[in-house]
Amino acid sequence: MTERAYDIFKNLPILETERLRLRKLSMRDAGDVFDYASNPDVAEHVTWEYHRNISDTMHYLRFITQQYREGIPSPWGIIHKELGKLIGTIGYHVWSLPNSYGEVGYALSKDFWNKGYTTEAFNEVIRYGFEHMRLNRVEATCKPVNTASEKVMIKCGLEYEGILRKRLFAKNEYHDLKLYSIIRDKWEQIQINGIKQNK
Repeated sequence: MTERAYDIFKNLPILETERLRLRKLSMRDAGDVFDYASNPDVAEHVTWEYHRNISDTMHYLRFITQQYREGIPSPWGIIHKELGKLIGTIGYHVWSLPNSYGEVGYALSKDFWNKGYTTEAFNEVIRYGFEHMRLNRVEATCKPVNTASEKVMIKCGLEYEGILRKRLFAKNEYHDLKLYSIIRDKWEQIQINGIKQNK
């Protein structure tokens, strides 16, 4: 991990979208995190088990805040601006500097599903990756049955590349993953076309 990468995650910047604010997690977020992470439906397609008590949440937040201190890739908390409530997380959990790519993961409170919040946050995280992390490729994966996550990736301009067979071992079994990605050139073209369409 170079000094540049270390600095970004040690001092994770605040990102703003129309409805959301992305910022570092803190121990003060325990109540909001437990609200969504204790729902088995939210944890169904991610690597972690649903939180059975607030101690699980405190353990998670201690782990993440330690990651920040060490400058290791870690997520932003997703804050609903109007409600002032943390409703999920999103961020780069893999950043390969030699290959200039990053992998994004996310989780969102079930109360806010199907309202475009994950797409809004993911678009901003992609922008940050290309503009500030100097990435050439952003990728994300999901289980084949997780069609909601797949739709988010497609809406954000990612393209399907194939199945990674038995790529993930989680919850005592191996899982296939669908791989999606977007390349810098494609992202830049989308930005240009979007600007033209808005004129």
